[in-house]
Amino acid sequence: MISTADLCDEHAVLVASGDVRILHGAWRWFSEMRSLSGRIITLEARGCNAELRDLLAQPGDARVLVIDAGSDSGALLGENLANQAMRNGWGGVFINGNVRDCTALAAIALPVLALGAWPQRSRNECSGCVDVCLAVGGAYLSSGEWIYADEDGVVVSKHELKAG
Repeated sequence: MISTADLCDEHAVLVASGDVRILHGAWRWFSEMRSLSGRIITLEARGCNAELRDLLAQPGDARVLVIDAGSDSGALLGENLANQAMRNGWGGVFINGNVRDCTALAAIALPVLALGAWPQRSRNECSGCVDVCLAVGGAYLSSGEWIYADEDGVVVSKHELKAG
């Protein structure tokens, strides 16, 4: 299990230079897992989950899907999509937005971190963009970067970070 506090201590020079960014936000865990790490793939969802469903149907290869849901979205992820992500080998889902089915998500081993919960699902339309630069938590995130999260916070790096 990773420790974002340890990563920040061990890579203080990279934090100071901006190569390692700490995301601002009141992120909440919605799964039994309380940490995640992996290579990022980004999705700007714009309140719709069609691209999300398409991505999670593909092999995840332990990547972490980072989603910017936009300001007017319903819940982008619930029990069914989280189970699909688990079956397809995703390393986690990080949502600048909402989830639903919180009781069911709490029993799933897929790390899910989001801003909040909302009972209404998002629109099942296509209007999102994959592999775009996202502005989340006061930082820019791009596909191919690395994300690390635990109870202490969320850290993003241009390169894979080693602990210890």
